[in-house]
Amino acid sequence: MRIQEITQVRIHYGYRRVHVLLQREGWQDNHKRVYRLYREQGLSLRLKRPRRNKAAKNRQPVSQGEFPNHIWGMDFVSDALFDGRRLRLLTIIDLFTRECLGIIVGQSLKGEDVKEALTRIARFRGHPKILKADNGSEFAGKVMDRWAYERQIEIDFSRPGKPTDNATVESFNGRLRQECLNENWFLSLTDAEQKIEAWRTFYNQVRPHSALGWSTPSDYARKHAVSGRLKQQLEPDFSGNERY
Repeated sequence: MRIQEITQVRIHYGYRRVHVLLQREGWQDNHKRVYRLYREQGLSLRLKRPRRNKAAKNRQPVSQGEFPNHIWGMDFVSDALFDGRRLRLLTIIDLFTRECLGIIVGQSLKGEDVKEALTRIARFRGHPKILKADNGSEFAGKVMDRWAYERQIEIDFSRPGKPTDNATVESFNGRLRQECLNENWFLSLTDAEQKIEAWRTFYNQVRPHSALGWSTPSDYARKHAVSGRLKQQLEPDFSGNERY
């Protein structure tokens, strides 16, 4: 019954992520029993996996950073309000901890908006060493170039037509769309900001992450904090307030 309750709320969760959530609640069942019950209830996810190119074996692994704040990745996601008006999101990720540092929501985001978002995050977290982004005008324009130069931050641009150069952010954006954007109606810009921020908090603090040994990004960040500033970091809600 508990497995059903979890999967009714988190319909895209596989049995391993369900097993992690059950363990947190004190259930002693091992993953094999969870898998059997999961299958018996017809909950198995049917996901088509793309064929792997033979050349993929020879690709160099994408750097995920060596410590918190080493590399941040950022990208844009498009969606719409209930009435069809355009919605644009800027997502910013710490590639080492996999934390989502911010999701900026607007109908038209420009280079100045990117700069302001990064500045706001840096106030409580510090600056990264490297920023990974595509070659969009918002990232490659003079505003961002000057901002990065003044702070001695390197901007690592993806190669044209190579989204895998920023694969971690692309993967996060897929989860954002699957678990949040596709599951909600956004009645207004404010409504979208509130729902997306609630999901971001859930993603960082509750959702088990397979690449982190099923730890949450927030827990993983605390384990690998390199300074007291990160250990006691504040999370901004992008409304001018700060909270623990």
